[in-house]
Amino acid sequence: MVHDADGVDDATMLAFARETKLSETTFVQAGDGECDYRNRIWMLTGELPLAGHPSLGTAVAVAHRRGERAVTYVQRTPSGLQPVTVALDGRGAHASMLQEPEQLLGTPDPARLLGVLGLGDGAGHADLPPEIVSTGGPQILLPLADAGALAAAVPDPARLEELIAETGVITLYAFVPSADGARADARAFFSSPGGLAEEDPATGSAAGPLMAYLRRHAGRETVTIDQGVQMGRPARLDCAVEGDRVRVGGEVVLVAEGIVHL
Repeated sequence: MVHDADGVDDATMLAFARETKLSETTFVQAGDGECDYRNRIWMLTGELPLAGHPSLGTAVAVAHRRGERAVTYVQRTPSGLQPVTVALDGRGAHASMLQEPEQLLGTPDPARLLGVLGLGDGAGHADLPPEIVSTGGPQILLPLADAGALAAAVPDPARLEELIAETGVITLYAFVPSADGARADARAFFSSPGGLAEEDPATGSAAGPLMAYLRRHAGRETVTIDQGVQMGRPARLDCAVEGDRVRVGGEVVLVAEGIVHL
């Protein structure tokens, strides 16, 4: 993330994000009467309305810079205002955020989604339907039958790019819920410039929609999500329902600091 980004224009933010080639790059700008700071979150394809891990990581970086060990900030993103809570301990921290109220945006064709991931009809979950859900950013949630189907998923770049462009979602989020819905294993796929299919090791903005989905379909108030395992970059996301919103959190570690001259 980049501090002190008030003077950075949108074209430079996008160019910088493409130069870093990270899945998301954030830029912190001054707050206003409603928020402590604005968080501008960019993928290689453009700005996001909201993202989970860039929000948590940015809040930890802000707390580290300000010397605040336990704090709740309100960030502004294009999707609205989100409280983010940080408990800092050296370079490590725990952070969580309240995402936006759930929106159910459609029920895509399961056969098409499975085909994008190179899977047959039998790989889909027998009882749960795919849905497009947003808690700040739209995601396609695709429930699969078992861990074998999740491990076998290999996205077709052209079909994934077409799907994301057509639906306006951020990721195709494939997951396998446990029998009681208390936990889930997940993988997130998205498109990058040039028609590349990418995988994200941790996607907080999709974990929120999955929590909301499992509340409706399985009566869950909490869920633990493991993601990034197939990439060798395991991450754990803890989610809970709070009123009409979802809280998503996890552990954050500061790994590098530096100066960028734009």
